[in-house]
This record gives sequence, C-alpha cells and structure tokens, in this order.
Amino acid sequence: MDLAIDAPAPAAPDCAADGTWLACIECDETFAPFEAVRYTCDECDGLLEVRYDDPPTFDEFGAGAPSEGPDRGVWRYREALPFDLGVTLPEGDTPLHRVPRIEEAVGVDALRIKHEGMNPTGSFKDRGMTVGVRVAKELGVGALACASTGNTSAALAAYGGRGDMRTLVLLPAGKVAAGKVAQASLHGARILEVDGNFDACLDIVQELAARGEAYLLNSLNPFRLEGQKTIGFEILEEFYADYGVFPDRIVLPVGNAGNTSALYKGFRELVQSGALDVDEVPKLTGVQAEGAAPMVEAIEEGNDEIRRWEEVETRATAIRIGNPVNAPKAIPGIRNTGGTAVAVSDSEITAAQRHLASEGVGVEPASAASLAGLKKLRRSGVVDDDERVVCLTTGHLLKDPDAAYEAGGEPEPVPNDADAVLKHIRG
Repeated sequence: MDLAIDAPAPAAPDCAADGTWLACIECDETFAPFEAVRYTCDECDGLLEVRYDDPPTFDEFGAGAPSEGPDRGVWRYREALPFDLGVTLPEGDTPLHRVPRIEEAVGVDALRIKHEGMNPTGSFKDRGMTVGVRVAKELGVGALACASTGNTSAALAAYGGRGDMRTLVLLPAGKVAAGKVAQASLHGARILEVDGNFDACLDIVQELAARGEAYLLNSLNPFRLEGQKTIGFEILEEFYADYGVFPDRIVLPVGNAGNTSALYKGFRELVQSGALDVDEVPKLTGVQAEGAAPMVEAIEEGNDEIRRWEEVETRATAIRIGNPVNAPKAIPGIRNTGGTAVAVSDSEITAAQRHLASEGVGVEPASAASLAGLKKLRRSGVVDDDERVVCLTTGHLLKDPDAAYEAGGEPEPVPNDADAVLKHIRG
C-alpha cells in the first residue's frame, strides 16, 4: 500500500460502502467497512486504514445544516468521516493557545499549543471514541474493551456509557494515574488490573477481541484514528486563519503512535483532494520519554520497524509504551513529511510542564513532552528560529493530580491571623 504523501486518491473497490472501505497497508487487500468486525488484515495481519474515494477539501468542512450534526468540533468534518454523526458528548474544537513568553524563550517565529486536554473527558481520546463507538453500534456489538495507560479507559467508559454499552478496561497494576482510574470507574467500566505493563494488557485485549468477547477500541482499530485525524484539520484551519499560512511543524507526544498516524492520514487526504500542496504539509515530529522510546530508536537508526521494549519506565504514564502498534503508519508519516523523533528525560518533561503552567496551560506530564522535545530540537539546531510550530498537548493537568502536585510548589503553613499572613508573604 502506498503511504507516500502524494499518493493519489484510490478508486473504490467493489466492497466499498458509499465510497468507504478498509484497506491493508501491507498487502493492498480491501474489505467492506461494516459487514464484519475486523482490526487487521485477514490475509497478512497487517494494519488497516479507512479509505475514501472522494476526500473533501477545506470548503466542504462544516457542510450541511446544524440539525444534521455539530458545526464545530469533530463532526464539523463529517465529510471526511465514515458517518454524519457519532456517539457524541460533543468533542473537539479545542483551543490553540498563544504562549508569547514561551514562544520567545524557545526562539521560534510562532508557537501555538493545541490543548486536547479540553475535550469532554480531558484527552484527545474522545475524538477517536465518538467514531469508534458509533462503528460498534453499526456492527451490532454489545461490549467494548481496551487496554489503557488511563486516557483511553476514561474515554471508552464515558462514550460507552453514552452509547449504553458495556465496557471492560485492562490497566497495568499500579501504573495508571488515579484521576484516570476514577473517571473510568465513575462512568461504569469494569476495571481489571493486570500484573504487567500496557503492552501485556493490549496482548490480552487483542486475544479477547479475537475470541469475539468484546469490540476492541485501542488505536489498533482503524476507525479510532478517523476521529483523531480531525486534530490536524483543526490545527490547519485555525493556524491559517491567524497567520495566513500553515504551520511548518507539529510536535506531538508518541505512545502508541495513533495521533502521528492519524494526522499524517488526514494530511494525505487533503493532498489527494487538492486542498493542500505537498510542500504545505507540516513536519510531523514525535517525542518520547527516554525510558520508553522505541519509535525514536527506529527513526534514529533508519529502521522501518520498531524493536519492542519489554521494560519501559517514565513519569509520563500516558506514553509509557514499549510496542507502539501504529509504528508502521507513523514511521512513514514522520519520514515523508521531513519530520524527526526525539527522546527527552523526565526532568525535561517536568520543566516543560511547569513552563506551560506559567502561561496558564495545565497539562499532564506526557503532554508536556511535546514542548520538552521542541526545546531540545531547538538547542540542537534541528528546528530553525524562523519556523512556525504547533505543540500538541494530549491530556489535562487533572488527569494526573499527583504529578501536578509534585511539579508545583509546596503549601506554606501560616497562623490564623491577617497580620501574620502579611508578614509571611512579605518575607
């Protein structure tokens, strides 16, 4: 399957439904989109992509009356999605923050922060679930399941609840932030803590899905990425409205590499429709924690595949993943856009989290990896001072309140007296 940035729009095969089908990125086999539950290729077990025979232009986004779906957020882009409307809370339409002091400190021409933590459950995962749960209903399945480092479980539980469906979540025991476990619990998911890391949890969920016990909604599911590609559409539209050009680079955290894959797919579709020139596609730049960096290793070594890291550790729990399932889609996305990948330390992540907070942008540690990576790439000269950059932050500060507390300042005890308070604060 051709994943080149300038690959032409494919012709619809006979199995397509209303111009939509599934295609294997390895062997080109095609499948009907909603006739059977399918996560990977029947022939070679390769990853699948959702394909369209007529990708839309910017002018087609937001088409249709508001009664047919929201005119903002994920479903503004219904012309680029499998349905006109999904199971929605609603999601998307997240802020593209200006951060002038950080912009000056980093030393780039323009810097904006796309804060996906402002979605309904506090992370970008809501964008994928609004589409994925709608597909589950189309397929007639009754139970949903995921492995999670936290954000996926919260989104799955919320959207499963909205769709009146049972949800099962597998988490690595003791490795998920309390705020995320609390969300999944309150929204009614059944939570199982596995004696293993995230990748072990995903292995189990994939086996359960293969046995037909539940519908898998990790980013291995190609429909999840359809919702997530709308992050890229929003960035392009919002950035162009403010600057009259598209960003040169998008820097984003990498866990399972779903967002990297999704943004690249969305940009390829815009090139296919003629809405975007190849030289206007932003450089996709992935950032991982040093203790969980198999994608960075692959990019630096020039490999087409990743080596699974069996042992991973970082305080950025949302990207504590050693076997990114979407690497076969993400590696071409980074390389074909002229991007790169970089690993950052936990201390660099914490410093970036504090820096973002100083401008009022509160994010969990994994989100701050994008800014930490940008700083490192500026120091090394990989990112030039004339670049216009968007950093993607994927989860809200309150997803991991313990980490936020540790990164912030300690409360200071004072007597119960106004004069004593004034004396204390004046030093």
